Amino acid sequence: MAESPDTIESGKTPVKSSRLLSLDVYRGLVMLLLATSGLGLAKAAAKSDGAFAKWIVFQGTHPEWNSQFGFLGLSVWDLIQPAFMFIVGVSMPFSYRKREALGQNYSQRLRHAWVRALMLVLLGVFLQSWRRPETNWVFTNVLSQIGLGYGFLFFLVGKSYRTQITAGAAILIGYFVLMLTLPSGLENWKAHFENGPSFPQQVDLWLLNLFPREKPFTGHPYATLNFVPSIVTMLMGLMCGQLLRDASVPASSKLKRLLIAAAALLVTGAICGVTICPIVKKLWTPSWTLYSGGYAIALLALFYWVIDIKGWNKWVFPFVVVGFNPLTMYLLGIMAKRATSDTLHRHLPATLFSGTAGPVVEACLIALIFWMILWWMYRNRIFIRL
Repeated sequence: MAESPDTIESGKTPVKSSRLLSLDVYRGLVMLLLATSGLGLAKAAAKSDGAFAKWIVFQGTHPEWNSQFGFLGLSVWDLIQPAFMFIVGVSMPFSYRKREALGQNYSQRLRHAWVRALMLVLLGVFLQSWRRPETNWVFTNVLSQIGLGYGFLFFLVGKSYRTQITAGAAILIGYFVLMLTLPSGLENWKAHFENGPSFPQQVDLWLLNLFPREKPFTGHPYATLNFVPSIVTMLMGLMCGQLLRDASVPASSKLKRLLIAAAALLVTGAICGVTICPIVKKLWTPSWTLYSGGYAIALLALFYWVIDIKGWNKWVFPFVVVGFNPLTMYLLGIMAKRATSDTLHRHLPATLFSGTAGPVVEACLIALIFWMILWWMYRNRIFIRL
């Protein structure tokens, strides 16, 4: 999912690269947090008392249903998946521009996009089935969600901002109308956004039972159709990527546009959330799409200002290593974390993992082991991507 590096070298400050360094760092940080469950901070805080500890615990969990608290608040952990999907969109203008420069025509790039989409969907199903006795045919894993929307997003690569905004608005408005009107007969409009009777969850009761399974699928808060509005999450990233790779726009203007977009999305999403469309990450409601998109763009703007504009990049190398192999880190986090944890507990003193700091120590050791694997791959120019 990442292109090969150009001039970034192990152990040295990146001083020149054709890549967007801030994007690699952003991607690396998100994947590191995702693979290590937030470095164990929430688990450690759960062993303590006090308001700050409770705040940390909240930041490491998904809210029960409505993701918005206050007017512009949400948990950090709720933001991980939209940030992941947003970053995929940011990468697309760079990736497909490179493929075009290498001589690939439109048909070849189109075929690559749809093959990648299919592989992501199937890989997501594989990971959902990991350690299960049968294939778990569900499509709510983040990779499956990306894959379901990726092929459609390709058709918007390189299009004008007006076309992209129109397409994004049409998707969100159309999806909102479906959620608000289907299924019919609910007691009030709020019921359409509650856990259970919502339109995307009802679709899954039909769709997922078409696949072979030992027991009938009876429902889940997350839904397959979440991929539809999340196309807009990736589209926001795509638009930001187009802006950042546009050499005709000064860096200061790029930063200003990113900040304006972030503020507009945050406020619009918050207003929609407290009026007509609750902000529910588990259903990826249109208001959540706008709301979380504002945060994702704001984070990109922060990294872009610090790293690419100000040049404060002496600290970035550990995250760059992860950012070049994000899929590998993600797979390690799902498939190898338990075995790595068991091995650490087997060979290291138990006192190391006891007490309040125990979960953080364990998570950091796991992160270090995974990072060393990625560092070896980086040194040997091995990059796993679809």
